[in-house]
Amino acid sequence: MPDLFAPDTRQELRDGAVLLRERALAVDRALLDAIEMIVAQSPFRRMVTPGGFQMSVAMSNCGRVGWVTDRTGYRYDPRDPETGAPWPAMPDVFRTLVREAASEAGFDGFAPEACLINRYEPGTRLSLHQDKDEQNYAHPVVSVSLGLPATFQFGGLKRSDRPMKVPLQHGDVVVWGGPSRLVYHGVLALKDGEHPLTGRQRFNLTFRKAL
Repeated sequence: MPDLFAPDTRQELRDGAVLLRERALAVDRALLDAIEMIVAQSPFRRMVTPGGFQMSVAMSNCGRVGWVTDRTGYRYDPRDPETGAPWPAMPDVFRTLVREAASEAGFDGFAPEACLINRYEPGTRLSLHQDKDEQNYAHPVVSVSLGLPATFQFGGLKRSDRPMKVPLQHGDVVVWGGPSRLVYHGVLALKDGEHPLTGRQRFNLTFRKAL
């Protein structure tokens, strides 16, 4: 007999947007090991927005291209501006997880070129924004949460739309595309805590088809 009190592992956030709870738990250590190898080549850094503001979230990338921001604008770049070298290759464990999660959410054949790796520490946040630097919005965005819990803000197609607040735990995966592809989203300031695998940190992997 099923456990009537077990939490639902799948939650429809809105049309085209799905939360897959604990979807990445089975490979969490492999994901964290892969992050460590990536940032050994392309270290975390706090990028600067075109307006000159330094972001509170530290970032790195892997894949064919990486998302970067500086005073000249937002863009995808095949090379790490800090090292001059190509971004580290996207690990197989990343590709497998994101392909399967996207398929479960209704987006078969998703093959991202870019993975943005965000590192949050207590107090850091990500303001509401749209993912619109990609060339083709027909593909979804897949986001993987690791470490400390966070509150994900998932809004509408206008910045003024009131966002829902979605609690995210270690191992949760959110997929959004189709009519939800350009929704405004962000992360509220991270609360302090201690996670057994990441300490006082949260990591987020965001996969996109950029080109």
